[in-house]
This record gives sequence, C-alpha cells and structure tokens, in this order.
Amino acid sequence: MAKLVAENHPALHQIAEAVTPAEIADGTAAKIVKDLRSAIKEYSVDGFVAVAIAAPQIGISKRIFIIEDQSTDRDALPSVVAINPEIVKHSKKTHVVGEGCLSVPDYYGLVKRHKNVTLRATDPDGHEFERGAGGLLAQIIQHENDHLDGILFTDRAEQVWHKDDMPKGTRAEAV
Repeated sequence: MAKLVAENHPALHQIAEAVTPAEIADGTAAKIVKDLRSAIKEYSVDGFVAVAIAAPQIGISKRIFIIEDQSTDRDALPSVVAINPEIVKHSKKTHVVGEGCLSVPDYYGLVKRHKNVTLRATDPDGHEFERGAGGLLAQIIQHENDHLDGILFTDRAEQVWHKDDMPKGTRAEAV
C-alpha cells in the first residue's frame, strides 16, 4: 500500500517526469492512480480529510494527480484524474486563500491563487480533456500542479502557521 512520503523526500522537490503513452498502455499509470486512491483514503489528521493528492506525495516522480474529495461536510468536489496536466489558462483575478497539505501536515498558510483556471490533461484511458474550474477546485488544481513542479504550498505562502498557532476562524483546506 502506498504511503505519504516525508516533507524532505526528493520527489517533492523536483520536477516530475511526464507519463509516457507506453506507461498508460501498460497499466503503469493505472497502478499509480490506484496507489493514490489508497493513500488519499487513509489520510486523516486532526479531523481533516484529504481532497487531492499527487504522485510525488507517495514518492513517485510522475506527472499524475487525483482529486477525490473525502469530505462529508460540504457538497463533494468532482473527481478528477489528471495525467500530464497543465494549466492552459488562468484568470487575471487572484485571491489569497488558506491552504494546508498532506505533505506538510503541521502547517497551514495563506497562498495567492488564480480564481479560475483551465486544466488540460490526459485521462487514464489516454484521452486528452480540458475542464475549467473556479474557487476551491481551481485552488486544488493549482496546488496539485505545483507538486508536479516540485513546489510546496509553503514555498508560495505569504504567511505560514503551525497548526497549534493558527488564528481562530482561519480556514485552510488540506489539499
């Protein structure tokens, strides 16, 4: 079973490799997606559950992430499997949002993100797709895409708090 790697793991700090068509055809990509699903379902820290995870977070330096909202306290986000994703458009408008990360479990921060993005990626069957996203979904796509470029939210954050020092009323999604 796949497990989250520690924050200092090299896969979290390097640009992940593209998934090849052969890796989609031979089931390698499907195995990584299965491992990501297993890891995301296992995560629960201080009552927070996961909404998304990228392959580098389980020590695999490949350009894959999934969004599978484990939360039950809001309308579920759509499930997305993105292989070789790229953000092809983003809004000029940005906002500062609270963020957390499975790979940096004791910290939360404020990160400037685009309000809307358009994602282009390949699905597990090898078909390219595009989808637009706004709000929380756009934030998650940007966060996960950063993982594929070796960037943690703490690298982008305007302010970071240890979970014990987080100001009351600050909401951060653990993505």
